[in-house]
Amino acid sequence: MTDHRPWRGVLVAIALPLRDDLSVDLDRYAEHCSWLVANGCDGGVPNGSLGEYQVLTPEERARVVETAVAAVGGERVMPGVAAYGSAEARRWAEQAAEAGCRAVMLLPPTAYRADERSVVAHYAEVARTGLPVVAYNNPVDTKADLVPELLARLHGEGYVQAVKEFSGDVRRAYRIAELVPELDLLAGADDVLLELAVAGAKGWIAGYPNALPRSCVELYRTATTHDLTTALPLYRQLHPLLRWDSRVEFVQAIKLSMDLVGRRGGPCRPPRVPLDREQEAAVRAATEKAVAAGLA
Repeated sequence: MTDHRPWRGVLVAIALPLRDDLSVDLDRYAEHCSWLVANGCDGGVPNGSLGEYQVLTPEERARVVETAVAAVGGERVMPGVAAYGSAEARRWAEQAAEAGCRAVMLLPPTAYRADERSVVAHYAEVARTGLPVVAYNNPVDTKADLVPELLARLHGEGYVQAVKEFSGDVRRAYRIAELVPELDLLAGADDVLLELAVAGAKGWIAGYPNALPRSCVELYRTATTHDLTTALPLYRQLHPLLRWDSRVEFVQAIKLSMDLVGRRGGPCRPPRVPLDREQEAAVRAATEKAVAAGLA
């Protein structure tokens, strides 16, 4: 863990264990955070999409951050601070700072398709807190695309220090490196981890380490050191699961895999519904195959 750049390495987008009545199980969450770090992960990102932040109450959302910090230390926790309004996102960043976190992750505005001036103003507002900001580019879900030229502007203004790249377009890694080499590229989708690692990614904000931390960490370490003799076969073994991270049902899939390896994923809050029979069978088969191969 690099203290002044806590987004480097394998940071898990931490899934939130829910009880059968859909209440948050903070005790299990704390244990899960500790387990991830004990199994080689560098830290975690609470209140991302995998943490179902959109359906948490403000009190629950704050407690999730505080619980993660108490479990593994603020230097290992980089909360998502996405919100409809810029002032609200800034307040979540302030809460993160008060809890002891050293960086935050921020989506562009999500309430509408924001233009470039609005995106810049949004990041400027959150950057006022003084915490380093990792931009989260997810044009599929937000409809605001942080293209390399816009990222260069945001970094040049001092508003962002890294980007979680979830567009799926690996070519962007090279354009970002040309335009703004000081901006850290983080792999944001599990199923392009190897390609982005080879292209120079400095970190991975990852989903599937929630279920398979040791093998995912090994994949990241070998991929970023260009040990493709080790990384490529491992990537092929894991890819039937990793590709779920880019699907609509990624939260349900990862939670099911957690349940199958003995962790507590549990249900999801609506509007997410359980996997259908075919999806569940596919995730179950891929997880069981990974376990049989010794990847759990």
